[in-house]
Amino acid sequence: MSFSVPGNSISAVEVTHISSHGVWILSHDKEMFMPYDEFPWFKDEPVKAVLNVQEPSPGHFYWPEIDVDLTEEIIEHPERYPNRASST
Repeated sequence: MSFSVPGNSISAVEVTHISSHGVWILSHDKEMFMPYDEFPWFKDEPVKAVLNVQEPSPGHFYWPEIDVDLTEEIIEHPERYPNRASST
C-alpha cells in the first residue's frame, strides 16, 4: 500500500531570517540574501506577509500578500535587473 498522493509538490522554500538589513530565504539547500537596498518591497511589510513565500516552479518565488515575484537569478544578480519597481 502506498501513502503517496500524486499532485503538486509542497514548496521547498522558506524565509529563514529577517533582519534590519534584509531577508534570507532557503530553497533546496541554497540560502540567498535579499538586502532591502535591492529589494525594498519587504522592508515595511508585516513579518507574516514576508514569511508567506511560495515556489510555484523551481527557482521562482512568490509572496502573495505583497504581490512580489522574484527568480533565483534576480536574487543572486540584482545588478542585471536595473529596471525594477520601487517601493511605494
